[in-house]
Amino acid sequence: MKIEAADPAEIQKLEEQFDPEVRFRPQGKAAEWIVGALLLALSCFHYYTAGFGLLREQTHRGIHMAFVLGLIFLVFAFSKRREREIPAASWWRPAGIAWPDWILAAGAAVSSLYVPVIFEDLAFRVGNPFVEDVVMGTILIVVLLEATRRSVGWPLPIIALVFMAYAHFGPYMPGVLAHAGATWTEIVNHLYLTSQGIYGIALGVVATYVFHFVLFGVLATRVGLGRLFIDLASCVAGRYAGGPAKVSIFGSGLFGMISGSSIANTVTVGSLTIPAMIRLGYPRHFAAAVESTASTGGQITPPIMGAAAFLMIEYLNRPYQEIILAAIAPAAMHFFGVFMQVHFEAKRSGLRGLTAAELPNAREVIRRDWITIFPLLLLLVVLFSGASPYLSAFYGITACIVVGMARPLLAALWGAAAVVVVELGNPAIPFYLLLAGAAAVAAVPHARRRLTFPQLVEAFITGAKYAIAVGAAAATVGIIVGVVTLTGVGFRITDLITSYAGDVAAVVQPLIPGGALGLPAITLFFTLILTGVVCILLGCGIPTTANYIIMVTVAAPVLGKLGVEPIVAHFFVFYYGVLADITPPVALAAYAGASMAGADPFRTGNTAFRLGLGKVLVPFVFVYSPAMLIVTKGFTWYDFVVTTASCAAGIVLLSAAFSRYMWVRMRPWECLLAGIGAVVMVAPGIGTTLAGFAIAAPALVRQIVTYRAQSPATAG
Repeated sequence: MKIEAADPAEIQKLEEQFDPEVRFRPQGKAAEWIVGALLLALSCFHYYTAGFGLLREQTHRGIHMAFVLGLIFLVFAFSKRREREIPAASWWRPAGIAWPDWILAAGAAVSSLYVPVIFEDLAFRVGNPFVEDVVMGTILIVVLLEATRRSVGWPLPIIALVFMAYAHFGPYMPGVLAHAGATWTEIVNHLYLTSQGIYGIALGVVATYVFHFVLFGVLATRVGLGRLFIDLASCVAGRYAGGPAKVSIFGSGLFGMISGSSIANTVTVGSLTIPAMIRLGYPRHFAAAVESTASTGGQITPPIMGAAAFLMIEYLNRPYQEIILAAIAPAAMHFFGVFMQVHFEAKRSGLRGLTAAELPNAREVIRRDWITIFPLLLLLVVLFSGASPYLSAFYGITACIVVGMARPLLAALWGAAAVVVVELGNPAIPFYLLLAGAAAVAAVPHARRRLTFPQLVEAFITGAKYAIAVGAAAATVGIIVGVVTLTGVGFRITDLITSYAGDVAAVVQPLIPGGALGLPAITLFFTLILTGVVCILLGCGIPTTANYIIMVTVAAPVLGKLGVEPIVAHFFVFYYGVLADITPPVALAAYAGASMAGADPFRTGNTAFRLGLGKVLVPFVFVYSPAMLIVTKGFTWYDFVVTTASCAAGIVLLSAAFSRYMWVRMRPWECLLAGIGAVVMVAPGIGTTLAGFAIAAPALVRQIVTYRAQSPATAG
């Protein structure tokens, strides 16, 4: 029972089916050449500027958006149902693409570049725009909403339209939502000419950080890093009970470091692990749920974390290194929670691990692919040396090129020299060293190649194609953020949520025995619940990155008002936004896994949500004890150890309760006590941990006594 990969074409088909961001239109040869050249130019532009210096902020963002929006009209069809076959070229369809799409692409490019062109006079126009400014801004808003609809679906453009309507019809809004209102000219002025709207932080982060790491992820996968991670996961975890499921967890965690997309992670790693889990005896829906739940961990796993880490840099004004450190323990708790449920399920069902014959040989795996880890290590070394994320990505991408096209040992030596130069603090030399080293190594006779030049070009094209949808989403989120800053609606929403949570807390507090919890603590608890629910609901319709930005703008201030530290509030809304990928009714990652397993999608989604309950509890834990994030105020290692240990113990109890198994099968009352004990541990501390264990003690005692009474042959 070897773990074998599915057909790559089938993987791509599944990814396109469930991820609208990669659902591209079929194209003929002429369109492929034109679009391919533009995508290659976009990747080359970002690769060059990452290494040799970004352009002026407004110019860089404008060029990025011109490419992104223009390409969307050439890459994504008006209707996903309309273009399923390659359209024939005609006078109405030059190169097989209809004239309206060419016109929209041109309008997007011109209106995006207009602001950078008039940048010298921009200070005189903000607040008093010319007629042509309003016209160009209107064009950009229209084409941006249409581009976003095509690439990520209806929900995000609809939300943006609702926010713009709110900005205009402010005087007619009820209660605290009422405001003076803004004319269309004022709205366009704020969204188009200032840096608080479309050209704001969200677009800037995608243009300077996210694009580069998406490209790095594609190249790293092409040179074999993903295969190395999956094979190593098989070597480490495959031999234990329920082996393929545990391989899925470790493999998805490692692969997610370079992927950052839960759906791509699901279909790529799942093509290996889901069939193996089913053959081993796992139910189809459970196999699909394990893979999809583990795969959502890619978006919370350092160093890439989808795009959230880079956004946090800008919003929190904290170094990237701190964001990575803060993410380590919560991500580990997520994977630990999935692992424990998988382990208990395997023990309860009596599922075996993989035999030595069914596993890859560790020495052969390392001998074959050890060099592929080098680009990731180089990226991290440069990053932690104090360089910017985009410069680090430049090193990582260049290392992928060298590793993919050259002899491994010489590539490693070249990389070591580059690192030494970085450590010596001379940032001007490494660029030329990289180029010279790459050329020298590539010229070595009989070099071991993992990438041919056409494959390298294809990777650059694919990386750009995968990144354009998130670029449009980020620009559209700029509209929402701009309306919030224009109208001050964020403060109004904060007051509404905290007021409602306070009213509920006032009703609940008298019901708590002995007044164990004060009104502020109960208010915070219900505010967290409301915020989490909103994040999940919003995440069902829009990408995680866009969800995070909106919630940071609207919901994070709510938590801040209640005394939650900013980095904690940001991680809270981010974690709950990611949960949408495994939360029915729109659990896209779970549905992708269900298709691969031939399982019922809704049942898979429910099981995936249950497996991901560790991710549900962990945000509450680090809100009540921020020490888990390491870089928070007043951090001590004592608090960190107590918090993580309490959280881990709670996850074990909760996993046992849902799996109905710990050492032996659990009775209903045992599951109930274990579940209650786990919830008590949400507020970490010595007292709550002991209280949780005390509640679960009868179940634990019965488990131990029964296990010891059974013979090894019949236990479980």
